[in-house]
Amino acid sequence: MNETTRVFLPDPDGDADVFSAPPMPEQERMVEAVLFASATPMSVRDLGERLPRGSDPAEALAGLRRRYDERGVQLRRVGDAWAFRTAPDLGFLMSREVVETRKLSRAAIETLAIISYHQPCTRAEIEEIRGVSVSGGTLDLLIELGWVKLGRRRMTPGKPMTFVVTQAFLDHFGLESERDLPGLSELRAAGLLDNRPAPDAMPGPEVDEDGDAPENVGDQDEMFG
Repeated sequence: MNETTRVFLPDPDGDADVFSAPPMPEQERMVEAVLFASATPMSVRDLGERLPRGSDPAEALAGLRRRYDERGVQLRRVGDAWAFRTAPDLGFLMSREVVETRKLSRAAIETLAIISYHQPCTRAEIEEIRGVSVSGGTLDLLIELGWVKLGRRRMTPGKPMTFVVTQAFLDHFGLESERDLPGLSELRAAGLLDNRPAPDAMPGPEVDEDGDAPENVGDQDEMFG
């Protein structure tokens, strides 16, 4: 059986199309479909190129906007374009808190411990206590975490910048102030500090078991990790 294909051509005079524009409710449905399928906002001109000739995308947008005014998804203007967006008062439903676990390197742990017990201290002082140089990335990481911040400049030649711990650091470890940092005996009792000095530990003045300035930070990965 033969199938007949009918082809519709424009008016030979070129003054009008054979078919008139769809009714406005249908135009609104078309605009709705196009906007939902678009990955980016679309302008009135872009919509006009998608709709049948004779359509009025601006009027269709106005009607569609009124229909979505009280819904969870609303038609919003974005510059010169239009897009569907979540209603502002429901934005909190789209957010989700994610806790990202980041394990600090040993260099970062030692640097953080030195700053917390010897603050304010300069980079040179941190390197002197550790016995090795401190990379800029280590300090940048601690600052990015919000646990360390820049302090005042030391009034010595070159006026080096000092580093101190932040309120966020104290809050993270449940400390009211720097005075609440654990002493040597507490660190050893918790297994966070080796009873023997590290082989590469630098000699320094002796401190009391409960002193506030231990020179050896030992294995504190669990405390600051």
